[in-house]
Amino acid sequence: MHYTHQFPGGHTEYFLNSNYSQLLQLAPVSKVVIITDEQVHKQYGHLFSEYRVLIVPAGEEAKDLQTIAQLTARLASFEAHKHTCLIGIGGGMITDITGFLAGIYMRGIAFGFVPTTLLGMVDAAIGGKNGVNVGLYKNMLGLIRQPSFILFDNSFLDSLPQEEWSNGFAEVIKYACIRDRELFEELFQKSLARYRSVPSELNELIVRCVAHKNEVVLQDEQERHLRKTLNFGHTAGHAFETVYHLKHGYAVGLGMIVALIASEKHLALNPEVRIRLVQMLHRYGLPTKLHIDVDKVMTVLRRDKKRQNDQIDFILLRETGSAEVTALSFDFIRECLKVFASDYGN
Repeated sequence: MHYTHQFPGGHTEYFLNSNYSQLLQLAPVSKVVIITDEQVHKQYGHLFSEYRVLIVPAGEEAKDLQTIAQLTARLASFEAHKHTCLIGIGGGMITDITGFLAGIYMRGIAFGFVPTTLLGMVDAAIGGKNGVNVGLYKNMLGLIRQPSFILFDNSFLDSLPQEEWSNGFAEVIKYACIRDRELFEELFQKSLARYRSVPSELNELIVRCVAHKNEVVLQDEQERHLRKTLNFGHTAGHAFETVYHLKHGYAVGLGMIVALIASEKHLALNPEVRIRLVQMLHRYGLPTKLHIDVDKVMTVLRRDKKRQNDQIDFILLRETGSAEVTALSFDFIRECLKVFASDYGN
C-alpha cells in the first residue's frame, strides 16, 4: 500500500507492508547517510552495507544532545550537505534523533524512516514530532517536521523479543481507548500471539493505527488541541519512565490507568472501563502494577513541558473511544497518583 499525505511544510510518502529493498529506489546511495543503533546494525547491517552508516548506542540514554553533537561532527566529516538525506533505521529513539538532527543540520535536510519495531511503526515514526531529552526533561528539545517517506517492512518484526511486542501494543491500545471502540473490542477478542502468527491481521492493525495517527496530525499538526489527545497515558507515563527507567510502552500503559482514575474523578467515567483496560494490558503482556513514590513522580511531572503554572494538560476519557483534553491541577493529579499507589502498588 502506497499513499502520500500533504502537510503544511511538505509531504510524506507511506509505503506500508513494503520491502526494505525498495529503499534503493527511494534514496540513491550517494546522497544517503543512515543512522541506526548497535543492536539493529548487528542484526541487519548487512542489508545496508553499501551506504554510509552512523551507529549510536542502543537505548534511550543515547537520545541526548551529546549524541547529536557527535553525529553532527561525523556528518561534517562525510561532507554531508543540503542535498544529503538522513535515513533512520530502528525504533523510536533512532527516528527521534534522526528527525531532530535532520531538522537542524544546515538548517534542515531531507530525512526518511525505516521503523524496525512495532512501537515505531504504529506511533513513533509517524507525525513528525522529533526530539531529544535533556537530563530528566523528556523530549524537551524538539521540532515538528515531517519525513519525506516512511518505509514499513513488517519482516523486521520477526526478530522482536516478546517484551518489544508488548511495548508496541501499548500504543495500539491507546488508539483503541481514545478513538476506536471497535478496535478495543477486537483487541479483547484476539491476543498478541494471534497477531504475531497471522501476518495479514497484523498488517491490518498497523495500517489502522497509522491511519488514526495521520487523521489527527493532518487536522492538527502543531498540536494546538486535537493532537494532544494522542498523549493519553503519556503524561504520568513519561514520569514513570523517567523515575523508574521503564520501557516507553510499559510506562504509558501504567499512565493510562492513572488517566482513567482521573477520568472517573473528573468526568464520572464508568469504573468498568478501567477494569477492562487493566485486563487488556495484562492480556498483551504489559505491567499493571508499580510501586511508586508519589513525591518523586510529582517532581518529574512538574517539569513536564505541557505544564501551565499549577496545571497540566491531561487526556481523559468520557467513554471508550472518546477522549478530551483537560487542564488538571497538580493537587488533583497527586490525589490520583495516591489512588494508583494504593490500588496498583506492589
